[in-house]
Amino acid sequence: MSPLNKVEFISIASGKGGVGKSTVSVNLAVALARLGKKVGLIDADIYGFSVPDMMGIDKSPVVRGDTIIPVERFGVKVISMGFFVEDNMPVVWRGPMLGKVLDQFFRDVEWGDLDYLLLDLPPGTGDVALDIHQMLPASKEIVITTPHPTAAFVAARAGAMAIQTDHEVLGVIENMSWFESKETGKKEYLFGQGGGPKLAEELQAPLLGQIPLGQPDWNEEDFAPSVYLEDHPTGKIYGEIAEQILAQFAKKQ
Repeated sequence: MSPLNKVEFISIASGKGGVGKSTVSVNLAVALARLGKKVGLIDADIYGFSVPDMMGIDKSPVVRGDTIIPVERFGVKVISMGFFVEDNMPVVWRGPMLGKVLDQFFRDVEWGDLDYLLLDLPPGTGDVALDIHQMLPASKEIVITTPHPTAAFVAARAGAMAIQTDHEVLGVIENMSWFESKETGKKEYLFGQGGGPKLAEELQAPLLGQIPLGQPDWNEEDFAPSVYLEDHPTGKIYGEIAEQILAQFAKKQ
């Protein structure tokens, strides 16, 4: 079994789909790696796996005997259901089988020496999310929402589930907070305002950051459609969030 007893687990959760939880997971993992941390990322959104595509990963894990060697990109070791499904076929398994896959991702993957292992959870409070809460009693949680009041209202359920299963909520990240025009520099609040701060207040956790709508600058040579460069304005926001997370863990030691 991989030596995961010293690793800090961080689960990235949301109340509903479509709030950019996987994008946040990927960029947060990369930001922590840029700060010199040894980072792993499990794409635990078994039905909606997207991490390999977002990170521009075109390799598959190597299997040595009973051990799976994760794929590394941008200094992050990655494992995903997407590596084991051919031609983007849908996953039509039932709950118990999914639980076994997640168990394999913990037990049979050669993670090596990690500081942080991030889990991109499925949206909501279903079986897979509950399985992970029970498998990892020491996991900390980050809840993702958009500024829209309904998204924040639904996200509160994911936060409440974390608290009910004795998971500490590290904080809230508000995604799609505004759109900034390149021509005028004016911010447009397309989904309203206030969802992130309201959710943070409700969960009694810090608002770690607000991330604008946008997309990274693509580079055909180093293609990764969802990863922001370190010096991109949004990349800098992720860097600041990663620093806040490290400061929180440093306080607890």
